[in-house]
Amino acid sequence: MTRRKAPGAMLKASLVAGGILAIAGLVVLGGTSPAATTAVAGPSGIAYAGEVTQGGWVRGKVPQGTRLLTLDGAPVKIASDGAWFAAFDRDAKPSATLVATLADGRKVSQTIAVAPRAWQIENVDIARKPGGATEDFMKIRQPELDRINAARVLQTDAQGWRQHFVWPAKGRISGRFGSQRVYRGEPAAYHSGLDIATGTSGTPFVAPADGVVILAAEKPFTLEGNLLMIDHGMGLNSAFLHCSQILVKEGDHVKQGQVIGRIGMTGRATGPHLHWSIKWNDARLDPILFTGPMN
Repeated sequence: MTRRKAPGAMLKASLVAGGILAIAGLVVLGGTSPAATTAVAGPSGIAYAGEVTQGGWVRGKVPQGTRLLTLDGAPVKIASDGAWFAAFDRDAKPSATLVATLADGRKVSQTIAVAPRAWQIENVDIARKPGGATEDFMKIRQPELDRINAARVLQTDAQGWRQHFVWPAKGRISGRFGSQRVYRGEPAAYHSGLDIATGTSGTPFVAPADGVVILAAEKPFTLEGNLLMIDHGMGLNSAFLHCSQILVKEGDHVKQGQVIGRIGMTGRATGPHLHWSIKWNDARLDPILFTGPMN
């Protein structure tokens, strides 16, 4: 480890076994909704497909000879085979622009239309509790935040970003990504992950995709409890909160489907459940757009 649519031809790609899309010679893994069954290759020559919506993602391939790719000005990593991954925050704007800088210095761009989502919003007719974190609390909390932030900037050789993700556990979805309470017009923080409740502590959960363990808490964090984080490569990572037990250690390479921990209720939790969150750089993403519905 080291510290929609643009003008142009629309290529129809059909889902095949395993959720693989063929896009003008590019193989893209994933595909969980009708949005993921359409490939785009406009005049820019930038091919992509995925869940092009708030909290969603795209995978694609750059034109041959591309030496730099950006999304709304932010760098996007390019793999040695020209493949790339990018994603859209829960509150992403209606459009985003990809710009590829070619070997000869020319730049080609493509605008992506990002579909809005209807989030689960609960309006509560009570005032939000005043106050914030105390100084004593932050003495404990700040080192935890520093460790989480340090883990997220680690770069590994993980290739899970290329895979169609699987559910880490099966159970009742007790909390949905993006849901939010509004207290007399004042919004609270939205739910940043997906909660899976199995009814008991100790249920094993697995890695949703290949990755490298970048954080495995030795003792419970104040909010997250026993926290496990896995890097899937290209700036994409998963976090698993409230574990009763972590079964891997930092630096471990894990495979999709490998048991990596057990569900619990450590930290700030009212009952046993697995809180699974996904981030790409600073963007918070909806896990169900990586897996599709639970079945």
